[in-house]
Amino acid sequence: MFGRRRPIRLESERMVLRLPEHSDFNAWTSLRRDSREFLTPWEPTWAADHLSRKAFTNRVYWAHRASRNTSAVPLFLERNVDGLLLGAITIDNIRRGPAQMATIGYWIGAPYARQGYMTEAIGAVTRHAFTTLDLSRIEAACLPDNAASRGVLERAGFKYEGVAQSYLQINGRWRTHVLYANLRHDRRGRTDAG
Repeated sequence: MFGRRRPIRLESERMVLRLPEHSDFNAWTSLRRDSREFLTPWEPTWAADHLSRKAFTNRVYWAHRASRNTSAVPLFLERNVDGLLLGAITIDNIRRGPAQMATIGYWIGAPYARQGYMTEAIGAVTRHAFTTLDLSRIEAACLPDNAASRGVLERAGFKYEGVAQSYLQINGRWRTHVLYANLRHDRRGRTDAG
């Protein structure tokens, strides 16, 4: 009998990674609002309604639809000990066929930065991508001067691959990014992901 697939739920040492729910609105809005100054240099400019309930509702619907049709896996990071929302990570742009690849994007709330949560989350989604999703390559990009993001990618087994000129609009400007990748069968050196 065909039934609805169970929602994706990944577990790491200190977190549960799960799809966003409508009940997350207050926690998400508070964390994003309180972390705005911390996040602004690294993110696209927020829409005027970014923190509105309607925008969040649309985000939740998109997350569940994208997960069901396997075009993306958008996950919230929830701390085990107290259920606090820490941030989010998304496996996006999932490409099948000869490519078998995807990109990841992520953010962490200011109070939880530099505590190893994102390295742990990237490890969990990378394992999921290589095993359950059967992907071969995961890509990530960040601003060259974002030392924290570059460090987290390197600690998670991603290797530097180059530079993409005018890659994304960040904080209202087209910005060059550095590119990283993790391969399921990486001959460039050890990786813990697969």
